[in-house]
Amino acid sequence: MSAARFCAKYSKYSGAALGPSIVRERTMSRVGKNPVEVPSGVEVMLAGNVVRAKGKLGELEFAIRPEVKVELDDGKIVVRPVEDSPQARAMWGTTRARIQSMVTGVHQGFTKELEINGIGYRAAVQGQTLNLQLGFSHDVTYPIPEGITIKCEKPTSITVFGADKQKVGQVAAEIRAFRPPEPYKGKGIKYADEQIVRKEGKKK
Repeated sequence: MSAARFCAKYSKYSGAALGPSIVRERTMSRVGKNPVEVPSGVEVMLAGNVVRAKGKLGELEFAIRPEVKVELDDGKIVVRPVEDSPQARAMWGTTRARIQSMVTGVHQGFTKELEINGIGYRAAVQGQTLNLQLGFSHDVTYPIPEGITIKCEKPTSITVFGADKQKVGQVAAEIRAFRPPEPYKGKGIKYADEQIVRKEGKKK
């Protein structure tokens, strides 16, 4: 198709009325535009560029980037971009998601479950230490960080709980890294909802 025919065919889409609407749609964050509901029992405070959330499970804070601003409006947290730039649009949704995780964390907390597979593999909590038997010549000890609770209801299951979503995920990843699941027999530590792609072993 020639350039002239292409322009004539699609000229109806190039009107001035359509252009601004496309720009507005592109700059709207589908995550950031939704306010964060503050449940009962949670206190949210704004101090300069720091947001603090306090609830029954503890207190968390988050430093706000200068590209966005945060306001409290009738029991809701509203996040808005300061300017129309790619960085501001990116931080708009990110800031809203981080604040939502803080509010949910201090109110309900987050849980990550792990499963242990392997003969003789087991886990147990002793005080503030997680002891792991993973087929090595020695036991693996993992000191439980502050703000994190680890339970082993069964020797082959580990439950990580805490208010900080990032810390819960980090602790679970560090525990899994001691013995990642191998693809032949599935031995190792895996997330409870993780699907291991199995490989077929060598045939005799």
